[in-house]
Amino acid sequence: QVQLVESGGGVVQPGGSLTLSCAVSGLNLDDYAIAWFRQAPGKEREAVLSFINKFGSTVYADSVKGRFTISRDNAKKTGYLQMNRLTPGDTAVYYCAAGEYFGRSWDDYEFWGQGTQVTVSS
Repeated sequence: QVQLVESGGGVVQPGGSLTLSCAVSGLNLDDYAIAWFRQAPGKEREAVLSFINKFGSTVYADSVKGRFTISRDNAKKTGYLQMNRLTPGDTAVYYCAAGEYFGRSWDDYEFWGQGTQVTVSS
């Protein structure tokens, strides 16, 4: 059974940082890309926020480019999203996903986590 479990969310002040983790089990992560999405309260899930393929190539949405860094540790079967210079506009539930290919939409990915809440507030 494939499981993706996000962790690392919480409450942070504007300008602060958080690192999210996505622990993967039941899947050979070496063969899959990892992506992060988010969904703010009352809004639809956004297009892909950040993506890293099995070769380490990355893609970022303009809204997070230069502030967020995606990475992966295949030995630990874990993906990460380092988030810096957070703003209240980053408040959302953050989801990780795994899939074989790049896709901008959440339904392009085969496996999903349950999400972790990130709240940016003073």
